[in-house]
Amino acid sequence: MALVGIGVDMLEIARMEKVLERRPSFARRVFTEDERAYCDRLARPAKHYAARFAAREAVLKALGTGFSRGIGLADVSVARNEAGQPEVVLAGRALEIAREQGVREVAISLSYTHDVAVANAVAVTDEVRPKVEDRPDPKAELQASFRAARSVIDDLERVEELGSASAGPGAQAGGQDVAAVHTGPDAATTQDDETIPVDTTSDASPGEADATEEDDADATRA
Repeated sequence: MALVGIGVDMLEIARMEKVLERRPSFARRVFTEDERAYCDRLARPAKHYAARFAAREAVLKALGTGFSRGIGLADVSVARNEAGQPEVVLAGRALEIAREQGVREVAISLSYTHDVAVANAVAVTDEVRPKVEDRPDPKAELQASFRAARSVIDDLERVEELGSASAGPGAQAGGQDVAAVHTGPDAATTQDDETIPVDTTSDASPGEADATEEDDADATRA
């Protein structure tokens, strides 16, 4: 698998509304209890159901599988963290494949228009996820900044002292006072920017679910 997998999917909200009306059991078989509780309490449930169905498709595209290799609709769901942001929950075969590929996390973003729900998913592997020891230490960076600033101040103070010491009677040249002025070395600070190369690819191979799951997926696009 690529270092980072990206998946995008969109679904018309009107289609989800029709599916929910024609097949009342669809929501119960496809979405988790928490997803149903969240969607059903909102003004337009179909909009949020559509986004979560699109999220399933986007996540599996990011993993490069689609609904194949034994992955079912119940293997991917969307929960909400303490901040109220959506987060991906993998289970069953989808979780196994993610672990095999070294996927550390799958980030998800859900968006809506009046007509369409859109989901974007990014599967991040250990190769591109910053390690704790590689992350900059804010305290160390602050201390380094203070040391650099102190060095500049010390240089300026030395220049001022040299200038004051040379500002006496001075040497006589042609009846005029000549004062010698010395300047100290300049000090400059530099900061190197570190970047981590990320190779982003998208592999959205379609797959086949079992008969029931294939019918559910097709129903949203009928």
